[in-house]
Amino acid sequence: MELITDPSDERIADYRALTDVELRTRWEPPHGLFIAEGELVLRRALRAGYQPRSFLIEEKRAAQIADLDQAPTYAASPQVLEAITGFHVHRGVLASFHRLALPTISEVLMSARRVVILEDINNHTNIGAIFRVVAGLGVDAVLLSPTCADPLYRRSVRVSMGEVFAIPYATFPSWPSGLQLVRDAGYQILAMTPDEAAVSLQSLSDSQRLRPALLMGAEGPGLSQEALNASDVRVRIPMRRGVDSLNVAAATAVACWELTRAEA
Repeated sequence: MELITDPSDERIADYRALTDVELRTRWEPPHGLFIAEGELVLRRALRAGYQPRSFLIEEKRAAQIADLDQAPTYAASPQVLEAITGFHVHRGVLASFHRLALPTISEVLMSARRVVILEDINNHTNIGAIFRVVAGLGVDAVLLSPTCADPLYRRSVRVSMGEVFAIPYATFPSWPSGLQLVRDAGYQILAMTPDEAAVSLQSLSDSQRLRPALLMGAEGPGLSQEALNASDVRVRIPMRRGVDSLNVAAATAVACWELTRAEA
């Protein structure tokens, strides 16, 4: 373990300005890196096969990862950590990891039965919450439109509790034309919408539940008209008290539970 006393030390450059979303988005994916926060998330990344580039920890937490020797370990005081990262690192453990090559859409579809497809979900918290839902409720994979937020951004990883490492995902090279790949693989594309004319989620037929691809849109605008047109059936969650819709992560949870409850 090496002690860092200078926030400008080049050895910990990977961890600078972690709260600057635009900077991190420009830096991390092009350099094939991502940042994990917290010991639990760090260990889940290791179990999933991600290779660490370095660890950065609060001095007093050195014993927590003393068993890990796969990469250089740097330690610093809470004040230096905050100066480096831009926030109080209350979990006290950070790691920089190399990304793995992503599978193609077709490769993911070949090994899955149920998938969630996201269009233009650019909120990192929602992305992380959806991955945790997918992992917990028995859905096999997540497919992303090109405009979705990065699942390996630090906030997404943290909110997912590291489940982004457990769930296969891929990004469509083109949208929404890429949805034809989903249909060609034998899936029924179920487009979630608050439209009262849509089919109630509970009323889906056995054939529609057999190999479902649940299509979710961004909060506010919802699914684009092009995505709706590319779906097989439009589906809604029945709502009460004049509420028209749920948060996208909550709606994903309700829909995933309904589609998997027979096997619980």
